[in-house]
Amino acid sequence: MGTVLSGLGLVKKYASATALAGVDVAVGERESLAIMGPSGSGKSTLLHTLAGIIRPDDGQVLLRGERIDHWGENRLSALRRRRFGFVFQSGQLLPELPAEENVALPLMLEGMLRKHAVARARRWFAPLGLEGLEQRRPGQLSGGQAQRVAIARALVAEPDVVFADEPTGALDQSTGEEVVRLLTSVTREQGASLVMVTHDADVAAHCDRILQVRDGRVHGHIQYTTAP
Repeated sequence: MGTVLSGLGLVKKYASATALAGVDVAVGERESLAIMGPSGSGKSTLLHTLAGIIRPDDGQVLLRGERIDHWGENRLSALRRRRFGFVFQSGQLLPELPAEENVALPLMLEGMLRKHAVARARRWFAPLGLEGLEQRRPGQLSGGQAQRVAIARALVAEPDVVFADEPTGALDQSTGEEVVRLLTSVTREQGASLVMVTHDADVAAHCDRILQVRDGRVHGHIQYTTAP
């Protein structure tokens, strides 16, 4: 299995606090990696650094062997639109847009005509159990439905990597279980890798591998032969 995304010697400091203290991490093709750790451990900083949102003070981030951490912001923004997908705790859907246009938004931002982008977005609704909800706005969706729309939005541009930051944190246990099963299975089926931050060990156990982070350092990992 080849490496899609890697961080080498990642260091990030905020004033006197060290968020990352020389972290090495590699994410393989179609692999799902959960990053776990206590509050303030550096797990979200690590995700945002790998995603090109935070620039490291030292170290390198490589996407398919190409260094990206020293790119300019315009180039990084284009990278995040085209090759990365994102799922956040609250979904972060635009309340004024129907579900299908929320999913189509990354394509429209890249210049695709609305009708073509929406047609492509609609293909995701049945596989994610959202059929019939295309015209509903976020305020008309349940928490689980909104997160499935966010998963569709993350995958619609066929990214190399999907980043998920506490994607079940605002959901009840049963709904969170359903969402994480969909997230891990659909990303794998699409050929994308998944990097997910979570505080929930049951959620993390759906991934192929769990990386434990504490005090800005990696403190071991759990490797599964196949995801549960």
